This record gives sequence, C-alpha cells and structure tokens, in this order.
Amino acid sequence: MTAFAWGAATDTGRVRPANEDFLLAADGLFVVADGMGGHKAGEVAAHLAVEELRARILDRGGPHTTEDLVEAVQEANAVLVSKAGEDPDLRGMGTTLCAMALVRDGDRDLLGVVNVGDSRLYLLTSGELEQITDDHSLVATLERQGRLTQAEAAVHPQRNILTRALGIDERVMVDSWEIVPFVGDRYLLCSDGLFNEVDDNRIASTLRRLADPADAAHELVRLANEGGGRDNITCIVVDVIDDQGRDPAASPTDGRVAARVDGRDRVLAAAVGEPAMASSDPGGADAGGPADGPGAGGAAPSPRARWVTWRVAVFLVVLLAIIGAAVGSIIYAGTSTYYVGFQGDQVAIFRGKPGGVLWLQPELQGEPTDLTREQLDVALQAELDKGKEQGSLLEAEQYVDRIRAQARPAPSGGLPSPGTPGTATTGTTTGLAPTPTVEPPPQ
Repeated sequence: MTAFAWGAATDTGRVRPANEDFLLAADGLFVVADGMGGHKAGEVAAHLAVEELRARILDRGGPHTTEDLVEAVQEANAVLVSKAGEDPDLRGMGTTLCAMALVRDGDRDLLGVVNVGDSRLYLLTSGELEQITDDHSLVATLERQGRLTQAEAAVHPQRNILTRALGIDERVMVDSWEIVPFVGDRYLLCSDGLFNEVDDNRIASTLRRLADPADAAHELVRLANEGGGRDNITCIVVDVIDDQGRDPAASPTDGRVAARVDGRDRVLAAAVGEPAMASSDPGGADAGGPADGPGAGGAAPSPRARWVTWRVAVFLVVLLAIIGAAVGSIIYAGTSTYYVGFQGDQVAIFRGKPGGVLWLQPELQGEPTDLTREQLDVALQAELDKGKEQGSLLEAEQYVDRIRAQARPAPSGGLPSPGTPGTATTGTTTGLAPTPTVEPPPQ
C-alpha cells in the first residue's frame, strides 16, 4: 500500500485576531480549510467541513473512491448550509476546502484530490513545482481569461472575492482529480495566507531544500509571516515514501521518466453540482494544529497529463466560433467593396480594399479604362493613388464616368474616348489625318 510521511503547521499571522484556518493531516487524508464569516463563523465553517470529511473518509474505513471524496464534500456543504439556517450567528459563514486522500481504482492506489475555493494543492516533482488545483476566485478567473496579468492579480483590490465556497448554496461545484502517486513526489496543501505572501519560486526552493516535511511546513509558515503575515497561514507537506514498486524503473534513468509519464495517463478533472458565489475575507480557517510525521525528502520526475474536460471542449467550441466570425468579417470587408485606382498608368476598377485586407488582395474588375494618369489633374491623381472607395460596382462605374467628363484630351497619338471634349467626331477616324484630295491633271 502507498505510504506517506507528512508535516503540518498553521499560524494566525501578524494581523488577524484569530486563526480561522483548520487542517487535518492523517495517514491517507489531508485537508486544509480556510473559513470566512464574522463572529467566529469562519472558524466554525472550516471546523465543520473538515470534521465531516474525517467522519466520512477516515472513520468509515476504506477503501474509498474519488467519488466518495466528492460526495463527502457535498455532505459537508449541506451541513454548513443547515447549520447557518438554524443559527442566526452563523448565517453567511463559508469555507474553502482542498483535500487529498488515498483512494482505490480497481487494484491500484490513486490520490483523489478535491477543491472548492482558493486553497491550493501543489506537486513538486523532478524539482519543479506545479499547481494542481485551480483557484475559484474573481481575479483567478480574470487571469485565466487573459484580462489580468499574474502581477495585476496579485495586487487587485478584489483579489479576496471567491466564486465558489462551501456553505453558500445547497449544491456546490467540486473540482476533482485523480493522480498516480510515485515515490519521491512531494505535495503541498496550503491556504492563501501562504501563496499571497511567498511566491512560487521561493515555495519551490524551500520544498527542495528541506528534506523533512515538518521542517518544510514550518519554514513556509515562517516565510509567510516574514512577508507580512496579513492572513492566517496553513501548510501540509506530504511525501510519497512507498509505492510498493509501482514504478519498476525507479533509478534515475531515461526509462524512469517514460514509465512515470505512462503511469500518469489518468489524471482526471471533474466537477459536480452548481457553482456558488461568495465574498471572502482574505482569511483562512481555525487550526486543528500541526500533525507532524517522519520526514523524507527528494524530488522525482514526471509531468502529468489531464484528460480533456467538458470545460475545455466548450472553450474550444467558443474559440472556433469566434475565429470563424472573425475570418468571415475579414472576408466580407475584403470583398464586399470596390474602389477606383490606377493599374499602371490607366484608371481601373478594383474589388476589395485599397492595399488589401490581410491575405485578401484587391482584384481588377474587367479591363482598365482608356483614361490615363496624365489626363487627370493632380488632385484626382492623388485621390486615385490612394484608391477611391465605392459601395458597389455600379457606383464605381459612375465615378469613372464623372472623372472622364473632367479629363483632359488624350495626348497626340493616343486614343481618347469618343465624345471627349475637344475631339472631332467626323467621318474620319479620330486622331488620324484626313486623306488629301488629289486634283486631276488639266486636259
């Protein structure tokens, strides 16, 4: 069976009057909850949520599935909603919840992960730190949409507004994952009091530097206080110390990386229920106190791959629709109008925009007219050099007729248009000298 070593630490911080974070660190179940609500309601919410998971996962024994873990979170949410309805002092209470538990899928061990709110789970593997969970907060949503940068999100005045939390609605959307554990993997569960004060690079370096998980957890809390300690801080560091030979190529070879990648082909993201909206204090949830275990450090390789979720599918459909609409607009703009310009030195009508639109270049309509550049005054030449846009082919032809009426006669030797001012229209060919009359010799 998969075995763990872990260490945990929690602290009120330097600003908050009480610690509303609550944690549970036990063999096979690790939970962080960050409570919110006035008059100790946040503390109560976090405590109730964690205890509900303890009762449904630890106290009932196993093996459990990830679905059991998701259902336990839903039950915790129901308990909070019920308690808030019974006690006016608890109305408006809520909590985040991030949990990781050892679950079974057939004959293999997996790590089931659930998350609601902005507490986080990180994985350190091959020396690289990766955030597994997604924050359910306003600024995180804006950042994922590309409307805020990471730096802007870190100082945004609404960064403490949650888009999901337990205790707000009767049903809550629960994100869940399944991860294959390997020896050397190190996990970090934490409340936002840590990552709002300590950046990911420093978190990663601390997890790499300190082999004992208890030392690492306490050092991260210390760093958060050093960074300002403006919120409650809770950390649980969990090391996978035995996977019972799940990774047969456990030596540092190229084969190990390939085996670990293959072994991580099932990392499932799922969601259940309806989303809730909650406004969060930047705070966390009352501490259950540290539960420290024996330490074993080290990093191990292997990136993880997630299945495509329905959210990704919907996003791709919307993205393709937007791209299609944009391409259609470009094609319409590049082909629905006409303009009059020059083809060489001759006046011509083109379909499209002057200069083209992206890959759509103007197309010559028919043959160039018999009007030439030098028949036009300077102002008209400049106008046609830019391209005189018209709404339709008919309007373009009418515009050509108008400038033809203003044009100078074609130079000698040219072929001006019939009816051009200053041109004779006799029986002789315009522009050619008449045939001389020859008198017969006198008789």
